[in-house]
Amino acid sequence: VEVVESGGGLVQAGGSLRLSCTVTGHQGSINDMGWYRQAPGKQREMVATISIGDDRHYEDSVKGRFAISRDNAKNTVYLQVNNLKSEDTAVYYCNAKISGARGWSLEVWGQGTQVTVSS
Repeated sequence: VEVVESGGGLVQAGGSLRLSCTVTGHQGSINDMGWYRQAPGKQREMVATISIGDDRHYEDSVKGRFAISRDNAKNTVYLQVNNLKSEDTAVYYCNAKISGARGWSLEVWGQGTQVTVSS
């Protein structure tokens, strides 16, 4: 299974980015997908998740600024990040939960994409 992220970069405060993540090489079905982030010296935290049925959840500090979406035909999840703040600086990781027949499941992570917000 390969998880490939893109879209990170250096942006000024107030700016926007669109992160993308595509999952390939898997069997079964992708269920929940999401974005997590880890800032230097901090634990990894959930940013946003989206279910196969488009049920979305957001971390409180990003509500109203970030929007998660997915394209099931492309096995891709997106994160539109707007009005970026310095505290959004982190490595952003894509996560996907995959399951198949007979009850097996697998959780996969991307390699991370750096988002740096300059003030």
